[in-house]
Amino acid sequence: MSSSPLDTAEVKPSFLSTYISRVKAFSRNARLYLIGVVVSGIAMGVQGLLFNFYVLSLGFNEAVIGNIVTVRSATALIAALPMGYLADRIGRRQAFMIGTISIAIANATMLLFPSVPVFLAMNILLGLGQSIASVAMGPFLMENSTEVERTYLFSFASGLNMLSVSIGQWIGGYLPTWMSEMLGSRPDSTMAYAASLAFVVGGGALSLIPNVMIRTPRTQGSERNVFAPLAYYKADPKGLSRLVLPGLIVSIGAGLIMPFMNVFFRNVHHQSDSAIGVLFAWASLAMGLGLLIAPSLAERYGKIQVVVVTQALSIPFLIILGFSGSLVPAIAAYYLRTMLMNMSNPVYSTFAMEQVKTEHRGMIASLMNMAHQFGWAFSPTISGLIQVRWGFKPAFLLTILLYSISIWLYYAFFWRQLRRKASAAVSPNPTADPTDMPAL
Repeated sequence: MSSSPLDTAEVKPSFLSTYISRVKAFSRNARLYLIGVVVSGIAMGVQGLLFNFYVLSLGFNEAVIGNIVTVRSATALIAALPMGYLADRIGRRQAFMIGTISIAIANATMLLFPSVPVFLAMNILLGLGQSIASVAMGPFLMENSTEVERTYLFSFASGLNMLSVSIGQWIGGYLPTWMSEMLGSRPDSTMAYAASLAFVVGGGALSLIPNVMIRTPRTQGSERNVFAPLAYYKADPKGLSRLVLPGLIVSIGAGLIMPFMNVFFRNVHHQSDSAIGVLFAWASLAMGLGLLIAPSLAERYGKIQVVVVTQALSIPFLIILGFSGSLVPAIAAYYLRTMLMNMSNPVYSTFAMEQVKTEHRGMIASLMNMAHQFGWAFSPTISGLIQVRWGFKPAFLLTILLYSISIWLYYAFFWRQLRRKASAAVSPNPTADPTDMPAL
């Protein structure tokens, strides 16, 4: 008796069962890293929400904030390649520990000795700490995953980080009020902000515990060539430029507005600290959810396709955010823009890592980090001056233009090339384009 087609048809696993199986495949090192991400993410959420307010409470303006961000990002930019080399030499675990300790020391010093010179000096240390931790992350995740769950691990790490940041931002919105009640001061006082930011230092210290437990082999010095970027660029200049350039342009646009979003909602929409904290928490939650579903979309439709489509869909919401003038549309647009523009970041990181040999991954991670930091190193200072003189709208216009250019480059460099290669392959139906993707 012959079997029916229904009996022999392959049953595809559901979205949820596939996701669970991929998460279960995470290695011990990956799980420990994710625990550290949760703890440090909560601390980052508090710091990201309140530090600008802390600086403003001391009597400084937005231009000073822009200079602080610029110093931090410029340091991370300059240090990216040396830190990538150092991370390969000492190992990923040691790199995470050095980064975490540096960030904790810098934050504690800025609370104890608040002044512009101290802020600038400690943001140099912050830039160094963030740089070595950032450049170690991509290679670490690659080394502690297989092709099956890799995209899920990259996205899960980013998504879990954003969910943790959302918790920190929600808590951070209420911390000044709680601290002011304990200290007998106003919620918008320097004392209340400083006491609240002390949680950042404590969170950084706690995140050291899972980092210490990570087991990772020490990379041999022979496996790393300090001149690897030059050698790789000489071998494939076009490939290297294409991997890095779109992210560079995105960073220039992001640096114009993203460091100032809490100031934007306070000055333009007249929101309180607690309201902004809740707003930021929900935005981070939306981003985290987007990051968690991104690997499934990439597995179904393709990595670069997800990058192009999600980032392109974010542009209309960025326009609404910057120019609507009303709070409710601005908040809705902020949530959707944040989710769509950022959900593909780990997908692209995975894609970029897969384009190069193992020995070049640390270098590529360093260069991508440099590209990310480049815009943040210069744009905040420019944006701070623009805001003081003309407000936020010119900064939004520039960001929209730069984001649009970068999206076009992602399409032209990668998606269009994939379509051309597939079209050139032998197909029984010459009129069909085998790379046509279902609508996302």
